[in-house]
Formats: sequence, structure tokens, C-alpha cells
Amino acid sequence: MITCYLKYVIDPYKVAEFEEYGRRWIALVNRLGGNHHGYFLPGEGASNIAYAMFSFPSLAAYEDYRQRMAKDPECQEVLESEKLNRSIISYERSFLRPVFE
Repeated sequence: MITCYLKYVIDPYKVAEFEEYGRRWIALVNRLGGNHHGYFLPGEGASNIAYAMFSFPSLAAYEDYRQRMAKDPECQEVLESEKLNRSIISYERSFLRPVFE
């Protein structure tokens, strides 16, 4: 299993737009074979930092998702919408592997 961990710097005045973006991606990742663990929006502390995590059975499965996502009309619609909203200033992507008991 591989988990993609995303740290976002967002516009603190566009949290609602970012939340809508996140809600749409959760369903898309799940539909395309992943297991989305949710978006985590600012609460206490920094008002411009958000996180997301989702998992795939393997890095190869994640790469397959990326190829399918690039061709999926709904995914492209969400990406285009974010280009207009500009709620995301930047992001960092890391890949983690979980350790279980």
C-alpha cells in the first residue's frame, strides 16, 4: 500500500472554494480505484494550510490512476474549476507507506 500525502498552502479567503474542490476529489479518487482518507481544512492554528491523504494498493496502481485521471472529463473539469478559483497557492506531495501492528 502507498499513501499520497498532500500539504496545501491555500488562500485563507477561499477556504469554501477549496472545500468544494476537496469534496469533488474524494469521490473521484474513490471512483478511480483509490481510498481517500479526506481533506483536513484549517481549524486552530495556521489559516492557510490544509492536508489530504489517499491510498492505493501500490505505486503502480497510483500511476494507473494518474493516467486515467488525465483522461477523465470530470477530473479535468475539477482541475479547470480550480484554475479559475485559485484557492490553492501551492502544494507538496509525498508518498508514505503505512506500518500496522
